[in-house]
Parts: sequence; C-alpha cells; structure tokens
Amino acid sequence: MPEYRRIKKAGGTYFFTVVTHGRRPILTSPEVRQALRAGISKVRQAMPFSIEAWVLLPDHLHTIWTLPEHDARYAARWAVIKAYVTKNCGNLCYSKENVNISRNRRQEGCVWQRRFWEHVIRDDPDFHRHLDYLHWNPVKHRYAKSPMDWPYSTIHRFVTQGFYPPNWGGGGVEEYPSDNFGE
Repeated sequence: MPEYRRIKKAGGTYFFTVVTHGRRPILTSPEVRQALRAGISKVRQAMPFSIEAWVLLPDHLHTIWTLPEHDARYAARWAVIKAYVTKNCGNLCYSKENVNISRNRRQEGCVWQRRFWEHVIRDDPDFHRHLDYLHWNPVKHRYAKSPMDWPYSTIHRFVTQGFYPPNWGGGGVEEYPSDNFGE
C-alpha cells in the first residue's frame, strides 16, 4: 500500500481539491450543500480554521484554508467533514455497485474519493494564483460564462471587497490560461 507523505506546516495556508467518488455531480444539490455547511461548522467549533476562499462545483470543490498558528491537522478536519456529509447524504448515491468491499470495510460510503489533494501556499503570488484558479474553475469547466455567474463561490465576496473588479474573468473561456492545480 502506498504511503502518502503530506507537507504539514503549522499555521499554514493550504489549497485543497476534494472530489466526489466516481465524479458524481452531487455537491451542488441543496442537501449536500447544507451538510457541507453543517459539517464545516461542526469542525470549526472543535478545530478552528479560516476559509479564505471556496468554490463548489457539482463533482469537486476547491478551497483555501488557513490553520491556527500551532496546528497542521488539516487531514483530521477533512475526515470529519467528509464523514459528516457521507452520514447525512450517503443515500443520494448508495447502491451495492457504488460501494465495493474495500470502501465498505473502511466505512467510506459513496460520496467522496478516498483522498484529497493539498498544496501549501508559499507566498503572496502563489496565494493569488490559486485564488484566481479557484474562482475561474466554474468557467474552465463550462458551468458559467464568467466567475460572477457561478453562485457557489466566494468570488462575490471578493468583488464586494474590491479585490476583483466586477467584470473579472469577462466571459470568454480563452481569457484565462489553463492550469491543472490538482485536477
């Protein structure tokens, strides 16, 4: 079995990609959105962290978190969030075909892929690149013509705060270079 080594930086800022099992397009459903919100709230009570940015797409999400100064336990946070959503929304995708013996033994259910992708944000330019990538993602996947057209994103907060102009990203898919940060 492979051993995954993750960089853990206490108080670090991280970019994450989390994907549904089999890329099922369930994350933007009201039930899953509510469960995600509740799971995050539950985790933040016991293990605080700041959500710097977020985008939720039907089959995956991207987010940037900052952990407290002496804490690097992002995997524990994701475990609780994923378990909470699975417990509350596993019925949306459960069938014997969707949950094999290995997933059943590990009590993984059918909502999430087993792992997630993370990247430690190194500096301000790295933060801005990942922020742009995150907010551009609905356009990249052709869910929206511009980042502002996608409702499940923090782009709206960033525009309100003046970080991005209201027309950031325009509407043409060709306007932003394609990167593969974790997909």
